[in-house]
Amino acid sequence: MGRMRGSQQRRGRLAGLGATATVAATATAIAAASYLPGTALAATAKPAAPAASAHAAVAAVAAVTSYTPSSRTLRDGMSGSDVKALQQRLAALKYYPGPIDGQFGSDTLEAVWAFQEVNRLGVDGIVGPLTKNALVHPRTYTARYPNAAGTRVEVNLGMGVLAFYSNRVLQLVAHVSSGGHYYYCAGGSCRNYAFTPTGEFRALYLVSGWDQGPLGPMYNPVFFNYSGYAIHGEYNSEVPVNNVSHGCIRIPFDIASWFYKDLRISQTPGVGTEIWVYNQW
Repeated sequence: MGRMRGSQQRRGRLAGLGATATVAATATAIAAASYLPGTALAATAKPAAPAASAHAAVAAVAAVTSYTPSSRTLRDGMSGSDVKALQQRLAALKYYPGPIDGQFGSDTLEAVWAFQEVNRLGVDGIVGPLTKNALVHPRTYTARYPNAAGTRVEVNLGMGVLAFYSNRVLQLVAHVSSGGHYYYCAGGSCRNYAFTPTGEFRALYLVSGWDQGPLGPMYNPVFFNYSGYAIHGEYNSEVPVNNVSHGCIRIPFDIASWFYKDLRISQTPGVGTEIWVYNQW
Protein backbone atom coordinates (compact mmCIF):
# COMPACT_ATOMS: atom_id res chain seq x y z
CA MET A 1 0.00 0.00 0.00
CA GLY A 2 1.53 3.32 -1.07
CA ARG A 3 0.59 6.77 0.14
CA MET A 4 -1.92 8.66 -1.98
CA ARG A 5 -0.73 11.96 -3.47
CA GLY A 6 -2.80 14.91 -4.60
CA SER A 7 -6.33 16.03 -3.74
CA GLN A 8 -7.93 14.04 -6.58
CA GLN A 9 -6.35 10.80 -5.39
CA ARG A 10 -7.41 11.57 -1.84
CA ARG A 11 -11.01 12.16 -2.86
CA GLY A 12 -11.00 8.91 -4.81
CA ARG A 13 -9.59 7.03 -1.84
CA LEU A 14 -12.24 8.47 0.46
CA ALA A 15 -15.00 7.42 -1.89
CA GLY A 16 -13.54 3.96 -2.37
CA LEU A 17 -13.44 3.36 1.37
CA GLY A 18 -17.03 4.42 1.85
CA ALA A 19 -16.25 7.58 3.79
CA THR A 20 -19.34 9.39 2.59
CA ALA A 21 -19.81 11.69 5.60
CA THR A 22 -18.78 15.29 5.19
CA VAL A 23 -16.37 16.94 7.59
CA ALA A 24 -19.31 18.72 9.20
CA ALA A 25 -21.19 15.45 9.67
CA THR A 26 -18.09 13.89 11.14
CA ALA A 27 -17.85 16.71 13.65
CA THR A 28 -21.38 15.90 14.76
CA ALA A 29 -20.62 12.19 14.90
CA ILE A 30 -17.76 12.69 17.34
CA ALA A 31 -19.86 14.62 19.85
CA ALA A 32 -18.58 13.66 23.27
CA ALA A 33 -20.38 11.25 25.58
CA SER A 34 -21.12 11.73 29.26
CA TYR A 35 -18.73 9.13 30.53
CA LEU A 36 -15.06 8.48 31.06
CA PRO A 37 -13.35 5.57 29.29
CA GLY A 38 -12.30 2.76 31.54
CA THR A 39 -15.33 3.03 33.83
CA ALA A 40 -18.54 1.11 34.35
CA LEU A 41 -20.49 4.13 33.13
CA ALA A 42 -18.69 3.96 29.80
CA ALA A 43 -20.40 0.67 29.03
CA THR A 44 -23.94 1.85 29.73
CA ALA A 45 -24.28 5.62 29.43
CA LYS A 46 -26.07 7.29 26.54
CA PRO A 47 -24.31 10.04 24.57
CA ALA A 48 -24.78 13.50 26.03
CA ALA A 49 -25.45 16.72 24.16
CA PRO A 50 -22.88 17.42 21.41
CA ALA A 51 -21.27 20.23 23.42
CA ALA A 52 -20.49 17.99 26.41
CA SER A 53 -16.93 16.99 27.19
CA ALA A 54 -16.02 13.33 27.30
CA HIS A 55 -13.96 14.02 30.42
CA ALA A 56 -16.29 16.41 32.22
CA ALA A 57 -18.33 13.77 34.03
CA VAL A 58 -17.30 12.20 37.30
CA ALA A 59 -15.78 8.73 36.89
CA ALA A 60 -18.23 5.96 37.78
CA VAL A 61 -15.51 3.90 39.42
CA ALA A 62 -13.59 5.58 42.21
CA ALA A 63 -9.83 5.13 42.25
CA VAL A 64 -8.93 1.85 43.89
CA THR A 65 -5.76 2.53 45.85
CA SER A 66 -5.33 -1.06 46.99
CA TYR A 67 -6.35 -4.49 45.79
CA THR A 68 -6.79 -7.76 47.63
CA PRO A 69 -6.33 -10.63 45.16
CA SER A 70 -8.83 -13.45 44.98
CA SER A 71 -7.94 -16.79 46.50
CA ARG A 72 -9.03 -18.28 43.17
CA THR A 73 -7.26 -18.20 39.85
CA LEU A 74 -9.58 -16.08 37.73
CA ARG A 75 -10.18 -16.68 34.05
CA ASP A 76 -12.66 -16.17 31.23
CA GLY A 77 -16.11 -17.57 32.00
CA MET A 78 -15.96 -17.19 35.78
CA SER A 79 -18.16 -14.94 37.90
CA GLY A 80 -18.39 -13.63 41.44
CA SER A 81 -17.52 -10.78 43.75
CA ASP A 82 -13.82 -11.40 43.22
CA VAL A 83 -14.29 -10.94 39.47
CA LYS A 84 -16.10 -7.68 40.19
CA ALA A 85 -13.19 -6.55 42.38
CA LEU A 86 -10.81 -7.43 39.52
CA GLN A 87 -12.89 -5.36 37.10
CA GLN A 88 -12.90 -2.41 39.49
CA ARG A 89 -9.14 -2.64 39.85
CA LEU A 90 -8.58 -2.80 36.09
CA ALA A 91 -10.91 0.16 35.51
CA ALA A 92 -9.12 2.22 38.15
CA LEU A 93 -5.84 1.48 36.37
CA LYS A 94 -7.40 2.74 33.07
CA TYR A 95 -8.04 -0.62 31.44
CA TYR A 96 -11.54 -1.25 30.11
CA PRO A 97 -13.09 -4.46 31.51
CA GLY A 98 -16.62 -3.84 30.26
CA PRO A 99 -19.54 -3.55 32.68
CA ILE A 100 -18.52 -3.92 36.33
CA ASP A 101 -20.86 -6.87 36.79
CA GLY A 102 -18.77 -9.71 38.18
CA GLN A 103 -18.83 -11.59 34.87
CA PHE A 104 -15.44 -12.44 33.37
CA GLY A 105 -16.26 -12.04 29.69
CA SER A 106 -14.40 -11.00 26.57
CA ASP A 107 -14.04 -7.34 27.56
CA THR A 108 -12.45 -8.31 30.89
CA LEU A 109 -10.24 -10.81 29.07
CA GLU A 110 -9.01 -8.09 26.68
CA ALA A 111 -8.34 -5.80 29.66
CA VAL A 112 -6.32 -8.52 31.41
CA TRP A 113 -4.31 -9.06 28.23
CA ALA A 114 -3.52 -5.33 28.05
CA PHE A 115 -2.56 -5.29 31.73
CA GLN A 116 -0.27 -8.30 31.28
CA GLU A 117 1.33 -6.71 28.22
CA VAL A 118 2.12 -3.47 30.06
CA ASN A 119 3.42 -5.42 33.08
CA ARG A 120 5.53 -7.68 30.86
CA LEU A 121 3.88 -10.89 31.93
CA GLY A 122 2.88 -13.93 29.95
CA VAL A 123 -0.23 -12.88 28.03
CA ASP A 124 -2.70 -15.68 28.73
CA GLY A 125 -5.65 -13.80 30.21
CA ILE A 126 -5.43 -15.84 33.41
CA VAL A 127 -5.21 -14.00 36.72
CA GLY A 128 -2.79 -16.29 38.50
CA PRO A 129 -0.04 -15.58 41.07
CA LEU A 130 2.13 -13.30 38.89
CA THR A 131 -0.78 -11.27 37.57
CA LYS A 132 -2.30 -10.98 41.06
CA ASN A 133 0.98 -9.63 42.40
CA ALA A 134 1.22 -7.15 39.52
CA LEU A 135 -2.31 -5.95 40.24
CA VAL A 136 -1.19 -5.12 43.78
CA HIS A 137 2.01 -3.46 42.54
CA PRO A 138 1.21 -2.44 38.95
CA ARG A 139 3.59 -1.03 36.37
CA THR A 140 2.32 2.18 34.79
CA TYR A 141 2.36 2.51 31.03
CA THR A 142 5.30 4.73 30.07
CA ALA A 143 4.63 7.31 27.38
CA ARG A 144 6.99 7.19 24.43
CA TYR A 145 6.28 10.81 23.47
CA PRO A 146 5.57 12.67 26.74
CA ASN A 147 6.35 16.02 25.12
CA ALA A 148 3.94 15.51 22.24
CA ALA A 149 0.39 16.90 22.30
CA GLY A 150 -1.30 16.54 25.67
CA THR A 151 -4.25 14.81 24.01
CA ARG A 152 -2.97 12.05 21.80
CA VAL A 153 -3.00 8.35 20.99
CA GLU A 154 0.11 6.20 21.30
CA VAL A 155 0.10 2.73 19.77
CA ASN A 156 2.94 0.46 20.87
CA LEU A 157 3.02 -2.33 18.30
CA GLY A 158 5.73 -4.26 20.10
CA MET A 159 3.81 -4.32 23.36
CA GLY A 160 0.44 -4.72 21.66
CA VAL A 161 -1.40 -1.84 23.33
CA LEU A 162 -2.99 1.51 22.60
CA ALA A 163 -2.73 4.34 25.14
CA PHE A 164 -4.95 7.42 25.07
CA TYR A 165 -3.92 10.60 26.86
CA SER A 166 -6.14 13.62 27.52
CA ASN A 167 -4.49 16.77 28.84
CA ARG A 168 -1.38 14.67 29.53
CA VAL A 169 -3.31 12.29 31.78
CA LEU A 170 -3.54 8.62 30.84
CA GLN A 171 -7.21 7.75 30.26
CA LEU A 172 -7.18 4.34 28.58
CA VAL A 173 -4.89 1.42 27.87
CA ALA A 174 -6.32 -1.17 25.48
CA HIS A 175 -5.09 -4.35 23.85
CA VAL A 176 -4.72 -4.16 20.06
CA SER A 177 -4.00 -6.52 17.21
CA SER A 178 -2.05 -4.98 14.34
CA GLY A 179 -0.39 -6.05 11.08
CA GLY A 180 0.39 -9.77 11.08
CA HIS A 181 3.46 -9.64 8.78
CA TYR A 182 2.17 -12.07 6.18
CA TYR A 183 1.48 -11.85 2.46
CA TYR A 184 -2.11 -11.72 1.24
CA CYS A 185 -4.02 -11.42 -2.01
CA ALA A 186 -5.88 -8.23 -2.93
CA GLY A 187 -6.23 -5.99 -5.96
CA GLY A 188 -5.01 -8.68 -8.32
CA SER A 189 -1.78 -9.30 -6.41
CA CYS A 190 -0.80 -11.83 -3.77
CA ARG A 191 2.34 -9.93 -2.81
CA ASN A 192 0.63 -7.50 -0.46
CA TYR A 193 2.36 -7.46 2.92
CA ALA A 194 0.40 -7.09 6.16
CA PHE A 195 2.18 -4.46 8.24
CA THR A 196 1.18 -1.41 10.26
CA PRO A 197 3.02 1.80 9.34
CA THR A 198 4.86 3.61 12.10
CA GLY A 199 5.30 7.33 12.60
CA GLU A 200 3.27 10.40 13.53
CA PHE A 201 -0.24 10.58 12.10
CA ARG A 202 -3.53 12.40 12.71
CA ALA A 203 -7.14 11.33 13.16
CA LEU A 204 -8.35 12.24 9.68
CA TYR A 205 -11.83 10.89 9.14
CA LEU A 206 -14.40 8.54 10.59
CA VAL A 207 -16.84 6.13 9.00
CA SER A 208 -19.63 5.65 11.53
CA GLY A 209 -20.84 2.10 12.15
CA TRP A 210 -19.77 -0.86 10.07
CA ASP A 211 -17.70 0.02 7.00
CA GLN A 212 -17.27 -2.67 4.36
CA GLY A 213 -13.71 -1.93 3.33
CA PRO A 214 -11.87 -3.69 0.51
CA LEU A 215 -10.28 -6.13 2.98
CA GLY A 216 -13.29 -6.74 5.20
CA PRO A 217 -15.68 -4.98 7.58
CA MET A 218 -14.48 -2.46 10.18
CA TYR A 219 -16.47 -0.98 13.04
CA ASN A 220 -16.26 2.80 13.56
CA PRO A 221 -12.91 3.09 11.76
CA VAL A 222 -10.88 6.22 12.41
CA PHE A 223 -8.50 6.54 9.47
CA PHE A 224 -5.10 8.00 10.23
CA ASN A 225 -3.60 8.15 6.76
CA TYR A 226 -4.87 8.26 3.20
CA SER A 227 -3.64 4.78 2.33
CA GLY A 228 -6.57 3.29 4.25
CA TYR A 229 -5.02 2.45 7.62
CA ALA A 230 -7.36 2.89 10.56
CA ILE A 231 -7.93 2.24 14.22
CA HIS A 232 -11.16 0.27 14.19
CA GLY A 233 -13.28 -2.14 16.14
CA GLU A 234 -13.80 -5.83 15.53
CA TYR A 235 -15.75 -8.40 17.48
CA ASN A 236 -13.47 -9.31 20.37
CA SER A 237 -12.79 -12.76 18.95
CA GLU A 238 -11.13 -10.97 16.02
CA VAL A 239 -8.78 -9.02 18.32
CA PRO A 240 -6.61 -11.91 19.54
CA VAL A 241 -3.35 -11.84 21.48
CA ASN A 242 -1.30 -12.19 18.30
CA ASN A 243 -1.20 -9.75 15.39
CA VAL A 244 -3.52 -10.85 12.61
CA SER A 245 -4.72 -7.72 10.77
CA HIS A 246 -3.84 -6.65 7.25
CA GLY A 247 -2.29 -3.52 8.74
CA CYS A 248 -5.03 -1.65 10.56
CA ILE A 249 -5.04 -1.40 14.35
CA ARG A 250 -7.88 -3.48 15.75
CA ILE A 251 -9.43 -2.61 19.10
CA PRO A 252 -12.19 -4.45 21.00
CA PHE A 253 -15.72 -3.85 19.77
CA ASP A 254 -17.09 -2.20 22.92
CA ILE A 255 -14.16 0.22 23.10
CA ALA A 256 -14.66 1.13 19.44
CA SER A 257 -18.27 2.08 20.20
CA TRP A 258 -17.10 5.17 22.13
CA PHE A 259 -13.37 5.62 21.61
CA TYR A 260 -13.70 7.86 18.54
CA LYS A 261 -15.78 10.34 20.55
CA ASP A 262 -12.68 11.28 22.54
CA LEU A 263 -10.75 12.23 19.39
CA ARG A 264 -10.71 15.36 17.32
CA ILE A 265 -11.19 14.15 13.77
CA SER A 266 -10.37 16.51 10.92
CA GLN A 267 -8.72 16.52 7.50
CA THR A 268 -7.48 20.05 8.09
CA PRO A 269 -3.68 19.75 8.37
CA GLY A 270 -2.45 19.78 11.95
CA VAL A 271 -5.92 19.71 13.53
CA GLY A 272 -6.81 16.06 14.12
CA THR A 273 -5.72 14.28 17.30
CA GLU A 274 -2.12 13.10 17.09
CA ILE A 275 -1.69 9.35 16.64
CA TRP A 276 1.82 8.04 17.26
CA VAL A 277 2.52 4.50 16.11
CA TYR A 278 5.79 2.86 17.09
CA ASN A 279 7.32 -0.54 17.66
CA GLN A 280 8.94 -0.93 21.06
CA TRP A 281 8.93 -3.44 23.88
